[in-house]
Amino acid sequence: MHDTLVLLSVVEIVVLVVVLALALILIQTRLRAIADGLASLAEGIAAVQGHLALVNPFVPKLNAPLEDIVGALPAIAEMAETVARAEP
Repeated sequence: MHDTLVLLSVVEIVVLVVVLALALILIQTRLRAIADGLASLAEGIAAVQGHLALVNPFVPKLNAPLEDIVGALPAIAEMAETVARAEP
């Protein structure tokens, strides 16, 4: 009886180790897939940064007319409300 319990305990430990090894292998596979995705993402971000570096010097020149438009919008909205109220 004692030998049977020892044998069952050893078998249980071996099964546990095998299950844990398989779980770790699955985790490793998924982590590698995630790492590959992150590497692709990093390449894409680097490409976007390169494109933005080319545009960055022109941003103030592009924003200036837009700021003028934004400044005029409240007056335009007020005139539109006045016209909307005047129409039956």
